[in-house]
Amino acid sequence: MNKISDRFLVTGKKALVTGGSKGIGAEIALNLAQAGADIVIAGRDLVSLTRIKKNICTYGRKCEVIEADLRTIEGAKYTAEKALEYFNTIDILINNAGIANIGSLWEASIEDWDETQAVNLRAPFIISKILSDPMRKQRRGKIINISSQAGVIALDGHAAYAASKGGLNMLTKVTAAELGSYNIQCNAVAPTVILTEMGEKVWGEPNKGEPMKAKIPLNRFGTPLEVADLVLFLASSASDLITGQVVLIDGGYTII
Repeated sequence: MNKISDRFLVTGKKALVTGGSKGIGAEIALNLAQAGADIVIAGRDLVSLTRIKKNICTYGRKCEVIEADLRTIEGAKYTAEKALEYFNTIDILINNAGIANIGSLWEASIEDWDETQAVNLRAPFIISKILSDPMRKQRRGKIINISSQAGVIALDGHAAYAASKGGLNMLTKVTAAELGSYNIQCNAVAPTVILTEMGEKVWGEPNKGEPMKAKIPLNRFGTPLEVADLVLFLASSASDLITGQVVLIDGGYTII
């Protein structure tokens, strides 16, 4: 049997992390690099991507940067194809990029809806579709979609966002069912509020954030590193029997 340290590492693997310029995505990329993976990070903010690349390289790993807009079909295709150009294959795909257009059903615009579905659901579909081809050929791979507890339970003002994440959860399950025979695992991670820039924007005001915390048994929001540690486990061989799951990391929010 392999040593426990080996089972929880991803030494020599090639990983693509979308939305890797900040927040959860940046923490995931850094975690995977510390655990031995070479990384491609994708996003719209080239300055921030370059900064994260420098940090990744301090761990002695290779890192490439893709500047792309996942709101477009072309941007999603370009991201996947460019990642393959860099590394020939991708062993670990982290569909992390996401946006949150918050508003009630009657406030949200059709444009808000379309943009949210494009980034949060269509882009993971396109990128997974392209990168699953080399994964099938090598008969191994990990696809991890960053979802949300809002894809499991309803939250006021989250119609477009919740629909996109609920769709992502079902895409995860179907992908797992279709790719399981190729030794490819696909899972989703569904966090509660995480204190990123986006999390602060939506939940930072005490009059909104404190009532939300009161619904969480642990009485706090999460950190990007806590999500990144769960992602690392799902990316490692220690999780090889886990597939098609939506793993909640929510401080107990959904148990009550």
